Amino acid sequence: MSDIEQLVAQATTEFADIDDAAALEQAKARYLGKSGSVTELLKSLGKLEPEQRKRAGAAINSAKDRIEAMLNGRREAIRLAALEAQLKAEALDVTLPGRGLPTGGLHPVTRTLERIEALFRSIGFDVADGPEIEDDFHNFTALNTPENHPARSMHDTFYLQDAPGLLLRTHTSPIQVRFMEMHKPPIRVIAPGRVYRVDSDATHSPMFHQVEGLWIDEDVSFADLKGVFTDFLRNFFEKPDLRTRFRPSFFPFTEPSAEIDMSCVFCDGNGCRVCSHTGWLEIAGSGMVHPNVLKAVGIDSEKYIGFAFGMGPDRLTMLRYGVNDLRLFFDGDLRFLSQFK
Repeated sequence: MSDIEQLVAQATTEFADIDDAAALEQAKARYLGKSGSVTELLKSLGKLEPEQRKRAGAAINSAKDRIEAMLNGRREAIRLAALEAQLKAEALDVTLPGRGLPTGGLHPVTRTLERIEALFRSIGFDVADGPEIEDDFHNFTALNTPENHPARSMHDTFYLQDAPGLLLRTHTSPIQVRFMEMHKPPIRVIAPGRVYRVDSDATHSPMFHQVEGLWIDEDVSFADLKGVFTDFLRNFFEKPDLRTRFRPSFFPFTEPSAEIDMSCVFCDGNGCRVCSHTGWLEIAGSGMVHPNVLKAVGIDSEKYIGFAFGMGPDRLTMLRYGVNDLRLFFDGDLRFLSQFK
């Protein structure tokens, strides 16, 4: 009997010193397992006399019950201690302010458009808007590009299948046409917006942006065009010494027409990979408004004259932020766009 009580006392001391659930189960096996101390005592009962077996069996079963009770109590204590440690580690201070949602940011092209609009507003230009689905007259005919004009082949156009005569505008010049229909000179306006052409590569997108400008008055010259656009580029890129040059070109809605180049903003005109080592970057098309365009909208071409220009703000964005693939702006990858927040 003293051996049984000693066994219970030993189990009590051993269980009390264990703080790990796995170690506790190993200790249990030493007492209550198939080869455990209590199990061996139960196996030895067969060697005793009936009367002794009865008393010894009762004592051993009592000891077994007490050891199991201590075991279960220790299991619960270990479980509660682990739970308390977890709750303490994961404690939430409800008095702290909430984390909130991350703030968004303007798309880099939107930033560029807002910058362009602000610069032209500062010198008296209005900002106009118009429909992205256009009719043939406003997109082509009114701009001195009749049905069989070869210049139409320069525009890879999206025509609407079930709406004859309607198309996705290929430039924002139709906005200028509509503005001239509704306003009398003097007119100073820019027309920013989305345009659509069948084209897609590292420097072209089926949907892209254009900003077209128009100044119509009684005494507007090519010198005014050069002054306005050069001043705009210098302010946009914050380079007061930036140079421009005008190369003869052809556009059906201007005469004479010119391509506008600016000195490379990366190498200051010395030549680099971006400008193909020429020192110049092509940035816009321009010219003096063709008399036929003025006639199409009811403006007296004998009295009024003006200039027009068109540029791609997507390209300006690429140059301003040093991005070499236009498609990155429209892929919707937040990892890329979040850089511009």
